[in-house]
Amino acid sequence: MPTSNWHPIFVVAFALALLAACSTHGDGEAEQSIRANEFERASMDWRERRLAALTEPYGWLSLVGLDFVADGEWRVGSDEGMDLVMPAGPSFWGELVVEAGNARFEPATEAVIVDGRAGEAGELVRPDRDEPVWVAADDVRFQIIGRNDRLAVRTRWPQASALTEFKGLDYFEFDSDWVIEARFEPHPPGTTMPVGSVLGDITEEPNPGAVVFEIDQREFRLEAVASADGEQLFFIFADRTTGRETYGAGRFLYADLPGDDGRTVLDFNRAYNPPCAFTEYSTCPLPPPENRLDVRVEAGELRYAGEPGFTDY
Repeated sequence: MPTSNWHPIFVVAFALALLAACSTHGDGEAEQSIRANEFERASMDWRERRLAALTEPYGWLSLVGLDFVADGEWRVGSDEGMDLVMPAGPSFWGELVVEAGNARFEPATEAVIVDGRAGEAGELVRPDRDEPVWVAADDVRFQIIGRNDRLAVRTRWPQASALTEFKGLDYFEFDSDWVIEARFEPHPPGTTMPVGSVLGDITEEPNPGAVVFEIDQREFRLEAVASADGEQLFFIFADRTTGRETYGAGRFLYADLPGDDGRTVLDFNRAYNPPCAFTEYSTCPLPPPENRLDVRVEAGELRYAGEPGFTDY
């Protein structure tokens, strides 16, 4: 209908309605932009915290040893003739005594600190506490870890080449399209799923449920592992960038527990490389078959530019 035939009151009303519609549309775009900026700031802050944790003196990059130990007595020290050779400290630290899943260290000198006490023997396997029991001398420290009923000595040293020659972290450009809402589908309580590791071990991990989401109008799902504190969902996944732009053994991602509406958010901009991308002395889990996505996830951390850690995958 030509405008010249409209009554002036209708013309004004139409114009006001059009302006209101444009204003509402503009507000929606502005709100989306604000939310995208908030997600980007949060992701950039997360990247800074990740870098700080990775490069702290006794973080993942400081690993210099992973030695599995059977029952028996193991001589420890910096001398090349020791059963377990440390990169620094006294030539003879003392003896590690392993028996039936327990480990005890008997220092040979007060230069060796066991659980904060100089020259005193101490138990190294303590299920009653969350923090590890450290054995330390100079700037070297080690702890006992358990992997599938086996004990191992994990040694850290701030002079590790992985740390002193660290090349930094690289990422895809932040993209708000990779901040994706997902529906959580819970599994029955007590559900577990087998998860392999770079060591060839398989462990049953708590599997509280899966998240279902869409990428380019295609539906995908990821099986979750409960985080160590039970406060988040943890995902080990691979995608079509794995082994190309991103690390060949997959990447990690955390998400909040679902809200009352059964929804959570996957920010793939925070997908990151496991420790084994940087050091051969880690014991990283591998993506289960269910979590190998048939799509390119062009978000998050890229393949490490420095000397790779574990490469046999």
